[in-house]
Amino acid sequence: MISYTLTKRQARLFLLRHQKLASGALPEGKQSIYDYVRHVGCIQYDPLSIAGHNHELVLQARVPGFTPELVQELLYKDRLLVDGWDKNMSIYCTEDWPYFRRLRVPASTRHDGNDALISTVTEVRQALLQGGPLCSLDFERTEKIDWAWAPARLSRAALESMFYWGELVVHHRVHTRRYYDFAAKLLPEHLLQADEPNVTPEQYHDWYVLRRIGSIGLQWNKSGDGWLGIFGLKSKERTAAVERLLLQDSIREVRVADVKLPLYMRTMDVPTLELILQEEAENTGIHPTHIPFAAALAPLDNLIWDRELIRQLFDFHYRWEVYKPAAEREYGYYVLPLLYEDRFVGRFEPVMDKKSGILNIVNWWWEPGESLTADMIPALKNALNSLARCARATSIQFLPVVAAACGLEKLEEGAW
Repeated sequence: MISYTLTKRQARLFLLRHQKLASGALPEGKQSIYDYVRHVGCIQYDPLSIAGHNHELVLQARVPGFTPELVQELLYKDRLLVDGWDKNMSIYCTEDWPYFRRLRVPASTRHDGNDALISTVTEVRQALLQGGPLCSLDFERTEKIDWAWAPARLSRAALESMFYWGELVVHHRVHTRRYYDFAAKLLPEHLLQADEPNVTPEQYHDWYVLRRIGSIGLQWNKSGDGWLGIFGLKSKERTAAVERLLLQDSIREVRVADVKLPLYMRTMDVPTLELILQEEAENTGIHPTHIPFAAALAPLDNLIWDRELIRQLFDFHYRWEVYKPAAEREYGYYVLPLLYEDRFVGRFEPVMDKKSGILNIVNWWWEPGESLTADMIPALKNALNSLARCARATSIQFLPVVAAACGLEKLEEGAW
């Protein structure tokens, strides 16, 4: 078994390069969005939009010039990406559709015996045949059913059930509301008719463990958010899959200084690691043409799926406090981590005022030992401009008390 021994810095550099969080990692355009999603398997979707949806924030951190319209086209015009379930609600490449058949088949029998739901499904089919893409509000019936989070309209439950078992896909969204149509109308027939590539449960586990390791870059065999959403995979099955993948040389072990558990990487990503190790061995230092990189990361960014791993490698502890009562929050409601080069230098709370078009920075917290330096200013301005473009803001405004308390006056200077 081939194993690598890394410093924490080397591990960080590999993760960031794997995640395309570096200057020049990706060019502008839709192709880069598609290439990144294909590279990591999926990105998470979340309906909250305080300064952009989660998937948009993931992409604006990586793709220069990103605007939400680009990913909307890939999802609902080009159909190269699709809404689905992977790590919870996610966006993944349409070409991966056959691999999730194992999830769709049991969903088709989950509500057998629920006459009201099945009757509504029949009504939904007829309405879609007659009227094209529809949402739950297009149906007059108001009866409710106990559903995933809370009681929901039968029409919504029927549409979501048909979505889970693959009869429907999302045709488009209006804000967060999903409009559905038949998968047979929107997806390629060869994908709809394809058999599941993973015949046995073991093959499915191997595929998913390898996919999830690639979603992050480095991952350990330890329960945590990085493994969420994998149907039927408990610690026993995960460990067996890791052992098989090691024997196949599909993954390799990575030992990192002061991290007790071994980490794993995809063997296909070894060239990236070897290039980093070569650069370290040559001790070339910072190249004169190097452009410092900064990014505001999404709360559910792939890089920080496993918060404990990030704490150990980056000495950065991040919690998404959006579901915590206000009195229990350490920071704020919707706080974004701020990455600069190979470290997290702070976090901040943006709030988009859609009426005025202003992206307000209402809170800012530097990490211990960090403060604004002249070298940081261009990169941080680029990061905030990217966030503003993603949020469709016309300008950025710091609360005066925040700017003064955090020494951000130089960051405020100049046009945004």
